[in-house]
Amino acid sequence: MNAERTLVALGTIVRREVMRILRIWTQTLLPPAITMTLYFVIFGQLIGSRIGTISHTPDGAAISYIEYIAPGLVMMAVIQNAYGNITSSFFGAKFQRFVEEMLVSPMPNWSILAGYISGAVLRGFMVGVIVLGISLFFTKIHLYHPLVTLSTFVLAATIFGLLGFVNAIFARKFDDIAIIPTFVLTPLTYLGGVFYNVAQLPSPWKELSHLNPILYMVSAFRYGLLGVSDIVLGWAYAVMLLFVIVLGAFCLALMNRGVGLRS
Repeated sequence: MNAERTLVALGTIVRREVMRILRIWTQTLLPPAITMTLYFVIFGQLIGSRIGTISHTPDGAAISYIEYIAPGLVMMAVIQNAYGNITSSFFGAKFQRFVEEMLVSPMPNWSILAGYISGAVLRGFMVGVIVLGISLFFTKIHLYHPLVTLSTFVLAATIFGLLGFVNAIFARKFDDIAIIPTFVLTPLTYLGGVFYNVAQLPSPWKELSHLNPILYMVSAFRYGLLGVSDIVLGWAYAVMLLFVIVLGAFCLALMNRGVGLRS
């Protein structure tokens, strides 16, 4: 299969994913908007008004609590929706058996994976933009480092898209795709520095927090928007790139072996 046909196949999967997201927007885009609005109201305004200044920007401006958690809430929404999009979409393809048609076609496995990951990243981007727009009703956005903000978003959405792909491959029933988000993803998100500064934690919790990969994504994203971070930026990128490479190779290996894909 030549490069042109591969690109056509990739574009077809991406287009299908985008149409799916937009067709069921009441399930893919509306719920995170409502949920994040509640977070901003409860944690940002009601609780945040009692906390006051939590940090300072590089130019010395005070950062209120609601400003501090805004990047974390955006990243939390991106992570959850990138993961959720690919688990439901790819498992649906397995359940309806049309994934087998893709596997027997001349389409290379990497293009199938790239298509579904692109769909997850695009949904994460749509939700991230929506949550950023909602945040403007409650606080202001600085955007100190646009390239850091964008690259962190892409890497985080890709990582959790790949994790969602692994979950969808091993899932045997619809209940299986809810186990990881409930018992792993949600706790890691809440313990990833979204609502607090990790540097203020006592030992050994501060050290243990550094084992949470979400901490690196939230910190890098916060650095892009506010110019402050709990983690050295270089380490954050190293961790994220390592996860992308390892998970990407693992997903391709699973597809090449047909694990969980052929009945």
